[in-house]
Amino acid sequence: MTKTPKTKQAEFVKWFGPLLAALKQLGGSGKPKEVVEQIAKNEKLSDNILEETLKSGTLRFSNQVAWARQYLVWDGYLEDNSRGLWTLTAKGRNAKLTVDDSKEICKKWVGIHTKARKEKSEKEIVAEQEETKPEDIEPGFLPSLLEVLQSITPRGFEDICKRLLREHGFENVEVTGGSHDGGIDGYGTLELNPFVSIKVLFQCKRYKGTVSRAQVGDFRNAMIGRAEKGIILTTGTFSEDAKERLPVTELLR
Repeated sequence: MTKTPKTKQAEFVKWFGPLLAALKQLGGSGKPKEVVEQIAKNEKLSDNILEETLKSGTLRFSNQVAWARQYLVWDGYLEDNSRGLWTLTAKGRNAKLTVDDSKEICKKWVGIHTKARKEKSEKEIVAEQEETKPEDIEPGFLPSLLEVLQSITPRGFEDICKRLLREHGFENVEVTGGSHDGGIDGYGTLELNPFVSIKVLFQCKRYKGTVSRAQVGDFRNAMIGRAEKGIILTTGTFSEDAKERLPVTELLR
């Protein structure tokens, strides 16, 4: 008896249910970064999983969640609105997907796209999706702002961080730079009210990887005697341990 060959199972399918659950916990909608972090927290994922990247440098887990979102949009569980906010539909709010349900949704839509693109097999489409981002399949795709920021020079990124801080109310913002800066890339003044202002130091990390707890600790040590407040701005991500050490900002994640 000949066995029917198995098709490749997309890894992102396992996040269909957790994605719906995370959005329900967030009140029905959330920013992509919030949703990804909520799933990671619920599933108790390790830093090794969260930091794994694709060949393109994209974080594998975040990319898989983005694909899970795309399939749920196609099947009516999430609204097909702007990329800035993921929102449950009435169908999504009332749904609780099992693993088998998720597999059926994936099989359904891979079949639809296979039929629409006859030159590619189901296996080829799944493999392609595993290594790309959902927005890559849309016509007229251009590099994301995050990809642009990760491709510029370190000094160029520092200048962008300087502009960003100015746009958000900081004054007297200066980039110090250089190997002698002790881990401090610049400083600025933030006015809390007409009578009180504080000096804030900042560090810029143009990363595709992860900022570790040790790096955050080094920044805090460099701040001693120089300022009470500091900001780390990065295009990468922070390990869970690092997030506990200091309020930090992940640019565009």
